[in-house]
Amino acid sequence: MENVNLSVEFFLNKLEESKVHFERALDCKHTEFDDLYPYMIEHPQFFWYKRYVAWSELLTIVKLCEELNIPWTERFASHQAEYVSQRVMSSKVLDFWYETNDTREHVG
Repeated sequence: MENVNLSVEFFLNKLEESKVHFERALDCKHTEFDDLYPYMIEHPQFFWYKRYVAWSELLTIVKLCEELNIPWTERFASHQAEYVSQRVMSSKVLDFWYETNDTREHVG
C-alpha cells in the first residue's frame, strides 16, 4: 500500500461537503442518501434518519480534523461550532442551526 499524503485542504473540503450535506438534510432537500434509499421519499417519517446520517458524517470529519490538529471551528457560526462540539443532535440543533442574533425572536 502506498503512503498517501492528504492535505489540510482535502480535510477542509470534506468538512465543507459534510456541512452542506447536513444542512441539505436539515432542510429536507435531496442528498446522496436519497439515491441510496429511494423508499425514503415515500416515507417522510424517515427524514430523522437522513438527518442523523448527515450529522454522523459531519461529526466524523470534525473528529478527524481534531485528531490531525486541523482548525475546523471557523467554518461554522459560533453557535454551530458549539453544537458540533457537544456532539448531540438535539432539537436545539435542528431548530436553531441557522439562528442568528438578527433572526431570534426577543421576548420582552
